Amino acid sequence: MNKKLGLTALGAALALSLTACGGEGAGSNANTEDADASELTIGVSMPTETSERWIADGNNVKEQLEAEGYEVDLQYAGDDIPTQGQQVDQMITQGADALIVAAIDGTALSSQLQAAADADIPVISYDRLIRDTENVDFYVSFDNFKVGVAQGTALLTGLGVLNADGSEGTATGPFNIELFAGSLDDNNAGFFFDGAMSVIQPKIDDGTLVVKSGQTDIEQAATLRWAQETAQKRMEDLLTGSYNDGTKVNGVLSPYDGISRGIITALQNAGYGPDLASANPLPVVTGQDAEIASVKLINDGVQSSTIFKDTRLLAEQAVAAATAFLEGEEPEANDTETYDNGVKVVPSYLLPVETVFKDDIQSVLVDSGYWTADEVAKGQSD
Repeated sequence: MNKKLGLTALGAALALSLTACGGEGAGSNANTEDADASELTIGVSMPTETSERWIADGNNVKEQLEAEGYEVDLQYAGDDIPTQGQQVDQMITQGADALIVAAIDGTALSSQLQAAADADIPVISYDRLIRDTENVDFYVSFDNFKVGVAQGTALLTGLGVLNADGSEGTATGPFNIELFAGSLDDNNAGFFFDGAMSVIQPKIDDGTLVVKSGQTDIEQAATLRWAQETAQKRMEDLLTGSYNDGTKVNGVLSPYDGISRGIITALQNAGYGPDLASANPLPVVTGQDAEIASVKLINDGVQSSTIFKDTRLLAEQAVAAATAFLEGEEPEANDTETYDNGVKVVPSYLLPVETVFKDDIQSVLVDSGYWTADEVAKGQSD
């Protein structure tokens, strides 16, 4: 078994944490309650195969569903919104009994989800909240505001403003920083940015941090489709426009490892680095998802940190939710207040995250079996 697929022992309690209700669950299909799992098909819609994170998610969900006996229709949409809509339509017309959807654009699937509701097909929103529709039954994700808090804290820790234990560090600045955000059509991007700014803004207000470009709004910092090339171009423009007087960038808030790699490439091309310990050091750059290419960069002292979200456990929660609905039960939610999709508050199960600096790679990523030491050294998965 691939090391990222499973975690049976670690997640067994999560996968079994289903709470029965008095009648049918929201969106549940009574016709599935007495069916054998082998008679049921679950459609799994993932946004793209250009990110190793989403490949791992798709594989995790597929293998864990198949381990429960379900048929699985897994499709990737190539980051193309119409393609994802067509794929979900096809899953519905071909008789899917439940849908697990990681949306490219959280507002673009309303007609498909109405069709799912009309067919009594429960819909589980996977990691990215589907918005502006009542026809989403459950949400599985991480605590995305806390992800942002962790990223902001990691930036301050990398700069020495905070110590690793969260206490005040000895560095006082002022430090020049720049801010990057995710794609505005992904509901998570706002949570990440707001969480980070809850930590960073007070340090801007007291002069410890300076955003030299003045670009502090999420609309200015956003990166469409989370694209590495888009982030690289924006970083290049920031360097040309705001740092052509010889001043240096000391830190960059990045919400995702792919964006981080684009930022680092732009900085290295401009003469920074090649690493954090160079005479002209790279700025402290944060990240998210513990992608293996970035884990190697952290191990090599190039990228400062990443936020690890164990997608093996996220897949287990998606499987648990699908199983609950198909058995006429309600999935367990640990948050029924936070995730308002514009039409309703979607019951959610949120998982914790971990911050990874170089010293954490072994204990957090290698010892847990997420990556091997050899993969970290190579920067490639086996």
